[in-house]
Amino acid sequence: MSETTVVVAGTDDHDIADAIEAAGFAVSRVDIANRPALEDAGIVSAEVYVLTEVEQATSISVAKDLAPELTVVVYADGSLPDFARRQADLVLDPDLFEPETVATELD
Repeated sequence: MSETTVVVAGTDDHDIADAIEAAGFAVSRVDIANRPALEDAGIVSAEVYVLTEVEQATSISVAKDLAPELTVVVYADGSLPDFARRQADLVLDPDLFEPETVATELD
């Protein structure tokens, strides 16, 4: 059984990356989720992409282009644009879901 790889993008004000790592997942982090940064973070072989800033919603399309089977989780405040909402598998408000709860459900 291989370890699930998760790429977390954005400022991560709610510490979701730490919670995911504590839950036993391999985590790569990027602040600015452009194509080169996502490739360097290993998005091509990742199973999950967690976006922590709706301002970087365009990165969802980039991530899905690089890894079409990727599960996309948006864990951020604010409203996700329609184009990105269609590509996201799960959109969660940090005010409603604790990082540890989200992390345990990623498997």
